Amino acid sequence: GGEKASIDNLWRYGGFFATGWNGLILSLAVIMFSFGGLELIGITAAEARDPEKSIPKAVNQVVYRILLFYIGSLVVLLALYPWVEVKSNSSPFVMIFHNLDSNVVASALNFVILVASLSVYNSGVYSNSRMLFGLSVQGNAPKFLTRVSRRGVPINSLMLSGAITSLVVLINYLLPQKAFGLLMALVVATLLLNWIMICLAHLRFRAAMRRQGRETQFKALLYPFGNYLCIAFLGMILLLMCTMDDMRLSAILLPVWIVFLFVAFKTLRRK
Repeated sequence: GGEKASIDNLWRYGGFFATGWNGLILSLAVIMFSFGGLELIGITAAEARDPEKSIPKAVNQVVYRILLFYIGSLVVLLALYPWVEVKSNSSPFVMIFHNLDSNVVASALNFVILVASLSVYNSGVYSNSRMLFGLSVQGNAPKFLTRVSRRGVPINSLMLSGAITSLVVLINYLLPQKAFGLLMALVVATLLLNWIMICLAHLRFRAAMRRQGRETQFKALLYPFGNYLCIAFLGMILLLMCTMDDMRLSAILLPVWIVFLFVAFKTLRRK
């Protein structure tokens, strides 16, 4: 292990992009899966005590954490272990500690990964319950979802979110070999839809504020060009998904889902 560890591993085996740009481009859809959940910062603004200060601080911390935990960890990983020897069916971090004869640390890392997964699940249930509550208040979801506890927690929305997400366990039981790939493709497709809608909603929101003569307290970088750039990038990811066997179905069904939501929205508006 010690002989392999070197900063030269970053460029020794064919340099950067040793297999060409094609691999990087095709992996963008999978990379998007890792960044899912960043939009939760906006959802928490409604319950933040001082959103004018806490939200910008949280947004800036996301950038620092990406540099530290995503970019920084990959630099350390590739410096410790040549990328040509990393196996796709196991965690590269766990492999490093196993090769260093540190099974205790490897087991501890597996535990950290499990805790991180539970944290992601907690964030997902939190955001979904708040969105269901908001839809119910607007009249776009059943009224029983508006019930809150003494602490203001939307208890019915929370329980329904937990019950629905528990179906993942059943999917994993029925399709143990394909469950993760199917769910990842579904998550990426819904992330693309969410982020595109966020970009469009932000454009409409800023235009409405401008007509009312109001100034926003949160300055968006490169607005409005940044919004169109994000939409174009997300559209490119969607096209890439259409070329991938594991993700093609989710990409094809996404327009069908959009049409279903549009029809449901129009039906509710008429009522």
